[in-house]
Amino acid sequence: MAVQAYGLSPGRVNEILGETLAYAEPTMVLALGCEMKQIPKNKGDNISYRRIIPTGGATTNANTINRWSVTAAGHLLQEGVTPAAETLTDQYVNVQLNQYGAIYGWTNKTADLHEDDIPKDMSRIMGKRMGLVQEMIRYGVMKACTNVYYSGGTTRATTDETISLTVLRRAARGLLANHAGKKSRIIKAGPDYDTSAIEDAFLVFVHTDGAADVRDLVGFVPVAKYAGMQTISPKEIGSCEEFRFILSPELAAYADAGGANAALYATTSAASNIDVYPFIVCGEDSTFDIALKGEDSFDMNVIPHTQTDKNDILGQRGYCGASFWSASLVVNNGWCAVVEAGVSSLA
Repeated sequence: MAVQAYGLSPGRVNEILGETLAYAEPTMVLALGCEMKQIPKNKGDNISYRRIIPTGGATTNANTINRWSVTAAGHLLQEGVTPAAETLTDQYVNVQLNQYGAIYGWTNKTADLHEDDIPKDMSRIMGKRMGLVQEMIRYGVMKACTNVYYSGGTTRATTDETISLTVLRRAARGLLANHAGKKSRIIKAGPDYDTSAIEDAFLVFVHTDGAADVRDLVGFVPVAKYAGMQTISPKEIGSCEEFRFILSPELAAYADAGGANAALYATTSAASNIDVYPFIVCGEDSTFDIALKGEDSFDMNVIPHTQTDKNDILGQRGYCGASFWSASLVVNNGWCAVVEAGVSSLA
């Protein structure tokens, strides 16, 4: 007996509407290493910060601006003799506030006939995108810190080893010699620029590719074995000595920029040069994240296609846009460090 096969009479649509697939969520962690600052509106776009150089210090580099140079003999008073008056040495650090933003648009046909709510999807993805833009502003500034250490080399181009306790200790020794404080407070989760206390440590931020090498550090303690110490981020994987490690897939490496080491990872499989990953080591008060007061986050604006005017009298176009004012600044390169290292290929 003949039967009507499904394929003999194709349906008019032949599609079952499935759920919207998950998309990649951006990861934002670098605010943990920043001090949050706000500037008032209508005061200009250039912020000038001032520091006083310690006695005996100089503005030559990140080390000399942080190190006192005094002796007891130099302060010995002679009977009846008034010492000469001295002056202070100032240093000014400036940063410019910039505006960032993006726009999505749709047509009335998309809004009226598409089975999915595309305008709603655009608003949702815009929020994620702007958060990632803020993270990239911080990353660009923090990885450009002038206080740099290299694993296995003396430049980025000669870097050819993975992260090690030796190079981390070198970075910590430099920070401590510059009177850097360990991070003892971090930005709270939420819309406000508030902070919460943490156990003293240097925070280390790096790409997720570096996880295996971090876990291989001698004395590494995973978060699962923390005894009474709270994690500071869902992306924290553990600690070692005075360092706490936070990973993010957004903290991209310098592709094929290092030395040659076949056991280390290179983005281009045929390349002889390894990828170089910045391990950002943050001390207290080293980096500022700056926003316009009253604009803690970004402004989201939606113009639905149903809102008509002389430029769109038929209501054929809708828009979703977001913008924000922001700047980041390493205000003291002696209190922040970057360790550049390769990561194991795991091949």
